[in-house]
Amino acid sequence: LDLKALGERTITLDCDVLQADGGTRTASITGAWVALADALDRLCQDGLLDAPVPLCQIASVSVGLKQGEVLLDLDYAEDSTADTDMNFVMNDENLFIEIQGTAEHSPFSEVEMQNMTATAVKGIEELIRLQRLARETPL
Repeated sequence: LDLKALGERTITLDCDVLQADGGTRTASITGAWVALADALDRLCQDGLLDAPVPLCQIASVSVGLKQGEVLLDLDYAEDSTADTDMNFVMNDENLFIEIQGTAEHSPFSEVEMQNMTATAVKGIEELIRLQRLARETPL
């Protein structure tokens, strides 16, 4: 987000997860981007901004490793028993913003890390597609 283009404004994004089965942090990040983009559009429509604010699209997913299998978007049962738990945040140019991971029960190899990363990239690409679709669909 180009903060200079936003001017002297503060936008607060507060995500209340009403029903969850794991992945609340990553879901909040992905949903918050849609809310921010909608809020910026509204500021432009209301004449409070001179021009659209440049905004980089972002999304986030959880990925885990359980008994050698890579899992995408872990639910609570998977997350609480996964050997490795990771969260990825990326933008629409396939650049990483954040990677957070922990070997919960056993260490993971470089190949397993590469497999989890590849799975996260594919998942985020799909979420970015769905974000765009949500923004194109009238409420």
